[in-house]
Amino acid sequence: MSQDLILLPAPQRLTSLGGALELAPEALIWLAEGVPLTVGRAVQTALAEAGVRWTLTAARLDGAGIGAAVRIDPAQVPQPEGYTLTLLPETDEAAILITGHDAAGAFYGAQTLGQIVRCSGRGALPGLHIADWPDFPHRGVMLDISRDKVPTLETLFDLVDLLAGWKINQFQLYTEHTFAYRHHRAVWEHASPLTAGDILALDAHCRERYIELIPNQNSFGHMNRWLVQPAYMALAEAPDGYTYPWGETSTEPFSLCPTDPASLALVAGLYDELLPNFSSRQFNVGCDETWDVGQPGTRSEAIVKERGEGRVYLDYLRQINALVRQHGRTMQFWGDIIMKHPDLIPALPKDAIALEWGYEANHPFDQDGAAFAAAGIPFYVCPGTSGWNSIAGRTANALGNLWNAAENGLRHGAIGYLNTDWGDNGHWQPLPVSYLGFACGAAMSWAAEANRSLDVPAALDRFAFADAAGVMGRLAYDLGNVYQEPGVPCFNGSPLHTLLLHPDRPFTSAWLDGLNAEALAQTQDSIATIIAALDTAQMKPGADRHSALVPDEFMLAAGLLSHACALGIARLAAPGGATTAIPAAVRAALAEELEALLAEYRRIWLVRNRPGGLADSAGRLEALLRLYRR
Repeated sequence: MSQDLILLPAPQRLTSLGGALELAPEALIWLAEGVPLTVGRAVQTALAEAGVRWTLTAARLDGAGIGAAVRIDPAQVPQPEGYTLTLLPETDEAAILITGHDAAGAFYGAQTLGQIVRCSGRGALPGLHIADWPDFPHRGVMLDISRDKVPTLETLFDLVDLLAGWKINQFQLYTEHTFAYRHHRAVWEHASPLTAGDILALDAHCRERYIELIPNQNSFGHMNRWLVQPAYMALAEAPDGYTYPWGETSTEPFSLCPTDPASLALVAGLYDELLPNFSSRQFNVGCDETWDVGQPGTRSEAIVKERGEGRVYLDYLRQINALVRQHGRTMQFWGDIIMKHPDLIPALPKDAIALEWGYEANHPFDQDGAAFAAAGIPFYVCPGTSGWNSIAGRTANALGNLWNAAENGLRHGAIGYLNTDWGDNGHWQPLPVSYLGFACGAAMSWAAEANRSLDVPAALDRFAFADAAGVMGRLAYDLGNVYQEPGVPCFNGSPLHTLLLHPDRPFTSAWLDGLNAEALAQTQDSIATIIAALDTAQMKPGADRHSALVPDEFMLAAGLLSHACALGIARLAAPGGATTAIPAAVRAALAEELEALLAEYRRIWLVRNRPGGLADSAGRLEALLRLYRR
């Protein structure tokens, strides 16, 4: 029986003891000294799924009537957050034994017990012994709430519950302008931001589930939502715009000027207001992708020429670190800019944590991790779910990227694994699209080798979608691989997403070069085949209170992908490949279909998310609708 178990994450060691443990209808759950009530309730909740209602007690009572015993004993379980779980058939003593190194370890033992119950059904549990502990001490998820989705507090609570069950112990909300700073209303007033009260409530919810809610506020680049406002434009490095590394240009400012003392004064004030709402002693200050710093015509051009881009960046980062230390926190920062200047890595503050990020399956985590390790800089590896710029995910890339990060993070002594979920270009992917990446990242960061051959669709069915029919896991997996079918290599996204976002981008340009109508028609057929199974799913409410919405979310994703195929086919047949050159009757049909998709997009958005950002996100699809109607 235990050989058929699918657990998420799969544990480090599982030994079958044979036989089956029959659960008595009534028994006691004994909590030894030092075991928190939260852990006892987690054990109660796990057993309730088996149909039994056992009572908590801290009194030993000579073992009489005790069905489960929970202890904390670092001598027996030497690894922090580790635990043992034993299910003993045919015993006169407690049949369920959980021993944690600490309270978190005991809590994780309870989560594994709950998963075993879900796999086994009511009544009997398999006799087994599990010895389990994490590979990475810090296992996090970062959710983008700045481009453009700000989830409701209930959505965040549900996501935290899901992640806690998968033994995630850190959570971040990527923030640019979506915290309600008291003196900066102009920046966030249309964004439906999180308030200080929201953060306090979420922080408490996380703590009860042994998750550290880490504050996050970008503090250098990605400040365009601030700098477009007249009150802040004077702080911009490039007020009139800049050039991206790949040659495109932007007319908006992007980064704070690192040589202007007022930039530091602004972020210092933000930290003063933001950080007291968090119990975590870490803080992610961002500071990634500062592309515009030192470009011709920018405010720091002269000093960058004199001292070098890397040195100017490092000096600003050190000043940021000093502010963070004043708050008694440890600074986290994205490592992409300093990695361009490897000679400066040893000069980084030794009390800061570098976040080594990369989102393609072949990202050089090995090379970059070795560089941080050689310099004695503590670092996390930071892969991603591959959901953004894709609508339905990029399954193959996500799995390769997540495994690459785990394998090389362990090789070079990374102290953490932060799995990121971004919202670039309107955050078109529904939240459940990211469950695959969240689940696989949780598994690989907990026990990489044990989860190398994880049955991902089956694990998703049981522990993400709660689908008794075994449909949703495979559907999410396969729809997430549709991005490969057009046969066009695409960095950081899908060609189908690009067709919708840039409906007049030439077919000879990056992300579209090589597309043909036959491949797009075959892709449409694949989408239809995959989504046809949706009607047979049998999901029940679980950690996701909006589980009834999941089929609609995947239907919407499939509809947008299919629409992208139809648009591509029509453009390829039109003179010059322009959307406006598509015959009027075809454009009218496309407009009717997109209008219906947009209505569904808005409806679904408002179930899980706040209204702020919806106009911006939907506006990108409305731009395509306007082209159809010309």
